[in-house]
Amino acid sequence: MKAEAKPSPQMTSKPKTGADLLIELLVEVGVDTIFGYPGGAVLPIYDALYRSNAPFKHVLSRHEQGSIFAAEGYARVTGKPGVVLATSGPGATNLITGITDAKMDSLPLVIFTGQVANHVIGTDAFQESDVLGITTPITKYNYQVKKISDLPRVVNEAFHIATTGRPGPVVIDIPKNISETLSNSSFETDFYLPGYQPTTKPNPLQIVKLSEALGKAKKPVVLAGAGILFSKATDELKEFVEKYELPVVNTLLGLGSFPGSNPLSLGMGGMHGSYTANMALYECDLLINIGARFDDRLTGNLKHFAPNAKVAHIDIDPAEIGKNVPTEIPVVADAKKALQALLKSKISMPKHQEWKEHLQQNKEKYPLWNERSDEAISPQWLLKKIHEITNGDAIVTTDVGQHQMWTAQYYTLDKPHNWASSGGLGSMGFGFPAAIGAQFGRPGELVVSISGDGGFQMNMQELMLLKQWNLPIKVIIMNNSALGMVRQWQESFYDERYSESLLDMNPDFVKLAESYGIRGMKIEQESEVEAALEEIFAYDGPVVADFRIIKFEKVYPMIAPGKGIHEMIGVTK
Repeated sequence: MKAEAKPSPQMTSKPKTGADLLIELLVEVGVDTIFGYPGGAVLPIYDALYRSNAPFKHVLSRHEQGSIFAAEGYARVTGKPGVVLATSGPGATNLITGITDAKMDSLPLVIFTGQVANHVIGTDAFQESDVLGITTPITKYNYQVKKISDLPRVVNEAFHIATTGRPGPVVIDIPKNISETLSNSSFETDFYLPGYQPTTKPNPLQIVKLSEALGKAKKPVVLAGAGILFSKATDELKEFVEKYELPVVNTLLGLGSFPGSNPLSLGMGGMHGSYTANMALYECDLLINIGARFDDRLTGNLKHFAPNAKVAHIDIDPAEIGKNVPTEIPVVADAKKALQALLKSKISMPKHQEWKEHLQQNKEKYPLWNERSDEAISPQWLLKKIHEITNGDAIVTTDVGQHQMWTAQYYTLDKPHNWASSGGLGSMGFGFPAAIGAQFGRPGELVVSISGDGGFQMNMQELMLLKQWNLPIKVIIMNNSALGMVRQWQESFYDERYSESLLDMNPDFVKLAESYGIRGMKIEQESEVEAALEEIFAYDGPVVADFRIIKFEKVYPMIAPGKGIHEMIGVTK
């Protein structure tokens, strides 16, 4: 199967450099935003950008990690590939965490790295790094351009690979001499990838098997993952589960794929999932996984995960099916096409009223809970108030840690593509730059960045972008003067030995924000919260708000390491 051909840039009028050609190619594939940072090996590309009339924006981050996390946030909320440009050596290696993060969370990125000239590659030249060797394990594919004539094909292939099948990051390493080479030729942009043909349509026999299993099930559960969002299958999922009254558990990254306020929603499953969601996974007799990868933070001890269930797994990546959990009904397909096929199937669904009543009783008996304190602000209550004032409509990004789990639990997401968080890699420093990327991707919408005081400090240098571009992002710092999740584990499993987890020397975040020309606020008491939130969200511009939360608050429920999904602690007061 030959991919759709695209017209090659016309270079017959006068000679152009490889860098000029690259800018033309980016315009042709529809790029509207690039996140980048210049350096020696990409100076020809930046010079071509300066000389061009390219319609896309270039966003100059203050650190390459800020660039790639922003590109991830952009990709997450738009579905379009995030594009990154960085120089060779340290510029490229500063992207490694973000590339790995995107690979684990299946985000489409196309990353351009500069490289030393071809003739000195392998000599340990100044700012040389083996980008191909370093990124091979953490990309969907990578390239090093050897000839200027290859550049159009490589760029078009890269965008195709990044955005089709299971999305992922693709790296293109461009030696400096390729960027500087002059040519007045037109080059072929067609590409042919016989070894890369993702299966998107489900096998009809497997749909029949799944339909038959559903027709026999008395305790069915749907596990909804991020694959539903990537395939834009949220409408089909809602129609399917409502047609057969199937309860839904979401993964962390699948939040928003099914409305959290829907009566069929059981909430998030896993280590910090709700009691109802986890017990549904433990007790079900049919588990239909759609677009999730059964990672360990969801399953807990595999010996105790869905022990009595027949497992069906719908995934576009066949490598995920059966990798962690034995699967009786594998369906290799795009989630949207699989759900469309299931909706066309004739399924005689048995009544499972007892199961629904049992799950509803669990919801009522074991809700998420928290206690209030005079000491400081309850983080759970704060998130409820943020949800209330935003009507649950905001695009929300988080860093990694306690605040991430509280947000997943208490900021109910009803809309798809409004949630950006680092799941598989759990990258601190992700949330704030991701909010910047999300705001560029959807400029007219409200974006809220929720971070801990630890994670925010990892990329707080990107505050300048809020001032430079007047991005009206609301930055909520849940400040407990600690690496909260690390501290919680030390308290629970290391006899309260708080080794290097207490941040007693945090900066003054208000003065920090003001030094960047951004409005800063500090809120210390719950009595101040509602008025402060009204002021924050009424303000026409960026705000950094330092909320002092209860220092030793824990995230509950919790499944301890090595325990089964049914062995939760902190379920009740």
